[in-house]
Amino acid sequence: MKYKLLAVAIAASLGLAGCSQPEQVKEQMTKAEPTEAKAEAELGSFGVDLSARNEAVKPGDDFFMYASGTWYDNYELPADKTRYGAFTGLAERSEEQVKSIIDGLTEKETLNADEKLVRDFYVAFMDTETINEKGLSPINDVLSDIDSIENTKDLTAAFGKSWLYGYSTPIGGGMWYNRLDPNEYQLSVGVGGIGLPDRDYYLSDSERFVKIREAYVAHIEEMLTLAGVEDAGTKAANIMALETQLAEVQWPREKRRNRDLTLNQIERSKLTDAYPGFDWDVYFAQSGYKVPELNITQPQPVKDVIKLINQVDLNDWKSYLKYHTISNNAGLLAEDVYMANFDFYGRTLNGQQEPRPRWKRALSQMSGTQSLGFAIGKIYVDEYFPESSKTQMAELVENLRAALSERIDTLEWMGEETKVNAKEKLMAFRPKIGYPDEWQSFDGVTISDNDLIGNVRNLREFFHAESVERELKKTDRERWGMTPQRVNAYYNSSFNEIVFPAAILQPPFFDPNADAAVNYGAIGAVIGHEMGHGFDDQGSKSDAMGIQTNWWTDEDRAAFEEKADALAAQYSKYEPIEGNFVNGRNSLGENIGDVGGLAMAYHAYKLSLNGEEAPVIDGLTGDQRFFLAWAQVWKEKRTEQSMLNQLRAGTHAPGRFRAQAPRNHDAWYEAFDVKPGDALYLAPDERVRIW
Repeated sequence: MKYKLLAVAIAASLGLAGCSQPEQVKEQMTKAEPTEAKAEAELGSFGVDLSARNEAVKPGDDFFMYASGTWYDNYELPADKTRYGAFTGLAERSEEQVKSIIDGLTEKETLNADEKLVRDFYVAFMDTETINEKGLSPINDVLSDIDSIENTKDLTAAFGKSWLYGYSTPIGGGMWYNRLDPNEYQLSVGVGGIGLPDRDYYLSDSERFVKIREAYVAHIEEMLTLAGVEDAGTKAANIMALETQLAEVQWPREKRRNRDLTLNQIERSKLTDAYPGFDWDVYFAQSGYKVPELNITQPQPVKDVIKLINQVDLNDWKSYLKYHTISNNAGLLAEDVYMANFDFYGRTLNGQQEPRPRWKRALSQMSGTQSLGFAIGKIYVDEYFPESSKTQMAELVENLRAALSERIDTLEWMGEETKVNAKEKLMAFRPKIGYPDEWQSFDGVTISDNDLIGNVRNLREFFHAESVERELKKTDRERWGMTPQRVNAYYNSSFNEIVFPAAILQPPFFDPNADAAVNYGAIGAVIGHEMGHGFDDQGSKSDAMGIQTNWWTDEDRAAFEEKADALAAQYSKYEPIEGNFVNGRNSLGENIGDVGGLAMAYHAYKLSLNGEEAPVIDGLTGDQRFFLAWAQVWKEKRTEQSMLNQLRAGTHAPGRFRAQAPRNHDAWYEAFDVKPGDALYLAPDERVRIW
């Protein structure tokens, strides 16, 4: 629930769904049957839930409501959710499957090493009696360390320990890949440290944001009071003032996306001269990284933050660290601490009325790549993922690759020299499907069944030590950035790879028994979306080898930017909340992925027909089924507060508007008889066609 906006440049476009997680699927837990396929599609008669439609709505006026309006009007958002849709529904299925796995482990008499780690962590998380008895004591050592800070050098050392203790800091970094040589790891350093979702929450004068800031100060005071901090009200106001200063010096989110601006490599030996006033030796000593060279993602903001570190009263920094230590670890502490944190981050910021069940919170804590996610994922794949799905998915990927290759050949706005480079990059795409070929080892990890904070720290130390040990070695291209049970997908520009975890390869995204039009409109467009990230406004700045370099002619790049600008302007007109619009520039990469991916998937679908006409099923043509499948992937219902967070802090447009992406495709107009005068109608020369 905590928002930590560390502006480290992450070259991968991690996540198809991001914060925009849409519709409902059948929620029964079904184990995969690798040898016997089901005879019928899971949704409807061919893979789409036609009962979700509202046929009273013209497709050309609101394709989202036409495809999903009956569902939208009748679905009541549960009190423990801020949004619900296809991603959420499928994620819940995955959660139920993982819970079944863990329940099974608690009943087994003999466990292997990884199974015991999973079981003991889960038992520790669910032991609320022990956790409540401990209160805040599991973090007393950190709070005492903060109390002992006497000078800026001590403060700098505290910032350098954030990787272990989990608190927010104004300056920080993470290990990623060298964008100029993806065979090397490189530390990226940037600024962050604010507790609200985005700088706009501090700087906007609108009444909505003023009230959020007032509630935030009251929340900080409550959290400090729980820790017995004296004069908590004054300290809360000072923390708010400090974070406002941090927000003022940060770049706007759309600027932080620009990879040309965030690539600023510097030798460690020159760092102190270029960024004086900060003890870099003390800072790096806390992590153990050798840092021969690093990347500064926001040069001027880093300089401005260094000034603040030296100018702001030391006691305010100590109060700031105390608050973020308590808040960031609240989910691991006693229920009264968790509920106080939830009251602000859940209810006020997101409109969530009740916490998620504790077992779901346990799974969330356990399932990440820096936790026990791959230990769980290995069992998940064995029990729930048929190899036949991996084979069929691989075939779909190659069909999409062939379709995009043909489309590049026919692009009128791109010259031959750039086309050669584009196709070289396309052919170099490496798909990863389902699960890693090499599983994460957990040798050396110690997990107790009665020490939750200790378990979390042990895992942090384990993965951090692994990162330090890898720092100067060649990058490991077999590593995954998501676990198999995660319902999502991503593109990693440094490795030029597209990755599809096992859990997304289920209805409504992929169903081996669904109509081909449905699979191409759903998972096909997802594949195209991730391929599209390799050719979006930022991914297109890396070449076939993953090196950030310009492989375009100036003329072709200008033509591309003109089309991208038009798409940004189109999405910026969407107004989900009065006075709050989609940020078409910040969401541009995702929107290019959607519009381009849909075009690739449609092209591949047509190729799959081998010149034949698709059959009419339930009165719907193949093209209609294709676009309906796309739109129903983006069903979603969400609270207004969650929508605001998405608009201000997310990189994805809300699902309602992602469902409208077909308005840029001629075939959609023909399929649904969309005419001038319809709300979504775009004249042919206004339709954005990039890939």
